[in-house]
Amino acid sequence: MSITVDELSELMKKAAGVTVSPADLQDRSDSGFDVLGVDSLGLLGIVGELENRHGVPMPVDAERCKTPRQFLDLVNSAMPAGA
Repeated sequence: MSITVDELSELMKKAAGVTVSPADLQDRSDSGFDVLGVDSLGLLGIVGELENRHGVPMPVDAERCKTPRQFLDLVNSAMPAGA
């Protein structure tokens, strides 16, 4: 199980109120969350939503990630297989 760009895009809209299409998010995956309009509270919301959705705690540093790529790499490396 891994978090996709599509899922992150959906979570950004749901938890942070920021609409970025999956294609745009893929193209801008090295842009800072702040540049994309997601602040630290929005990122905390995304982390919380992922924990609720998948029933597993996210890595402690997840809310400190600066870019979508960094976030996806960290979260996906910590997700248990089949979660």
